[in-house]
Amino acid sequence: MKPKKVLKTLIHNPLAIVVGNLLLMMLLFTFCRVFFFLIYRDTFADMTLAHFVEICVGGLRFDLSALLLFNSPYILLALLPLPWRDKPAYQTALKALFLTINILLLVVNCADMAYFPFTNRRTTITFFSEFSNDGNLLKIIAIGLFDYWYVTLFCLALIAIVVVGYRRFAAVAVLRGVAYYVTHTAVLLVCAYFTVIGIRGGFGAYTRPINISNAAQYIKRPIENALVLNTPFSLFTTVERQTYHSPAYFAEPELSTIFSPIHRPQPHDDFRPLNVVIVIMESFGKEYIGFFNRDLDGGTYRGYTPFLDSLLAVSRTFEHSFANGRKSIDAMPSVLSGIPMFIEPYITTPYATNAVSSIADVLKAHGYYSAFFHGAPNGSMGFQAYANAAGYDDYFGMTEYGNDHDFDGVWAIWDEEFLQFFADRMGSFRQPFVTTVFTASSHHPFAVPQRYEGKFPEGTLPIHKCIGYSDYALRRFFDRMKQYPWFENTLFVFTADHTNASQYAEYQTDAGLFEVPIAFYCAGDSTLRGISHTPVAQTDVMPTILAYLHNEQPFVAFGTDALAADSPHYVCNYNNGVYQLFTDSLLLQFDGRTTTAVYNYIDDRLLQHNLNGMVDVNKEERYLKAVVQQYIERMVGDSLTVQ
Repeated sequence: MKPKKVLKTLIHNPLAIVVGNLLLMMLLFTFCRVFFFLIYRDTFADMTLAHFVEICVGGLRFDLSALLLFNSPYILLALLPLPWRDKPAYQTALKALFLTINILLLVVNCADMAYFPFTNRRTTITFFSEFSNDGNLLKIIAIGLFDYWYVTLFCLALIAIVVVGYRRFAAVAVLRGVAYYVTHTAVLLVCAYFTVIGIRGGFGAYTRPINISNAAQYIKRPIENALVLNTPFSLFTTVERQTYHSPAYFAEPELSTIFSPIHRPQPHDDFRPLNVVIVIMESFGKEYIGFFNRDLDGGTYRGYTPFLDSLLAVSRTFEHSFANGRKSIDAMPSVLSGIPMFIEPYITTPYATNAVSSIADVLKAHGYYSAFFHGAPNGSMGFQAYANAAGYDDYFGMTEYGNDHDFDGVWAIWDEEFLQFFADRMGSFRQPFVTTVFTASSHHPFAVPQRYEGKFPEGTLPIHKCIGYSDYALRRFFDRMKQYPWFENTLFVFTADHTNASQYAEYQTDAGLFEVPIAFYCAGDSTLRGISHTPVAQTDVMPTILAYLHNEQPFVAFGTDALAADSPHYVCNYNNGVYQLFTDSLLLQFDGRTTTAVYNYIDDRLLQHNLNGMVDVNKEERYLKAVVQQYIERMVGDSLTVQ
């Protein structure tokens, strides 16, 4: 075949044409992002060119996801090796399909520019419920077309570009018969695979489908999420998310007198600038920890964590400590920002771009440097995005670790090596600092490094040997940390993200499913010792740390200071549509309308005796209602920071 004909074949074949048309749309979405920035440049007055380029590059990931999803019918029909694919009528129908889809996408993306001043965020599916009772919505939109005439003209220009720029493939027959169908079917299957990857936002078992919270990975301020995202993406990623509606249990000011998440600490003249190290252990349920299970099974030791046991013995440890969720993505907002998991994980809600308080953000006002560590590929689980949104100065993941030889092959760098990396990097940080590490090795498929096969007790569940390995990695981490002169001036906080596979009945109840360790350790403070019977949750971690340091800065968190003896302590979490509240002895379950069950979770470990109607829990129910209402109203109102 002549070179000219080969080139013509490559340029005009269906795959090249599909890619070219999608690239045109990618370019137009980038134009939208630049135009959006220009018309609201005063809102982004502190934007540098370098950071704007970073935002534009990051935004391509969301543009590609949206365009591949909405254009998947076009991609399928264009690449199907149909006998009539080259016919003019079929090509005209393909063009009509492509233009209809993409003109709608451009209109939606541009229309949101006019709505932005009223919301300061991209429109999500909540828009339709917010205006569901407004009969004059079309009139409002029509007025907007004239008020924002420059957006309307810009949108029309983009439509003209896509109409003129659309290309159809030519009938250049090279393959015929069986070879034609086999080759083009293979091309279709490969493209289908990469289309799915593009919609999800990446490769690998560690990659969750991206959502609006992932935009935080590329921003410095929450409002910049609107630049990173595009409206079609924001709409489709929230289409199955529930729009929150206030239950309106109480009116103000009664609501705030029952419960308010706003913390306004008393003034202190003696702020303690201790370093803070928060360790979140993957899947370290209390069932696996011998410290909490010494008196079970007739006094026989039951656990796989000899080092953590020894550490908990010299820490302020809580006998009744709970997670606020059942997934890893629930733990970060709970531990670092005091935001519980109600209804669905915070970072997958339509409100995930809200501004939030965090331990890093509050301590920044005291001159703290902050860093978050997670050994998985950068961006995994949305952790990097949340750390950035929460105000952490730096993120250290698999990329920063820089040695893929220590990758476990599925999830992350092995805990032993990554915790050593974590310890070494802290040796170079300016003080005071607050750091967080999220371990990974005690995770399915429950493997340990080959050199340690047989070293740790196998136990009765596959996870048990991994718990033993991660406990050993924690021991080595502490051996390294003790070498630093500032070790005794460092507050260590230990917890787990959630529980995992369970063997014993008492850990399979509605209480046991949430039981994780929470402990505070400071080698230089001999008073921070002992076992407390106060019920605590992950949402208490941030308020407790800040109170211990004598912080004066106000902040929002749904927990309380677990070390305070003069205030009631309640734990709230969410269990398959039921809100749960733990007091010092009772577990109350509330379905949103009424209390359905009350158990004494101390004496009735298996929760076999429902005390509902036998004990007065009116005060506790009112408190739980107030927490739920505050949570929902502050989510909807973007009020998770002190205004």
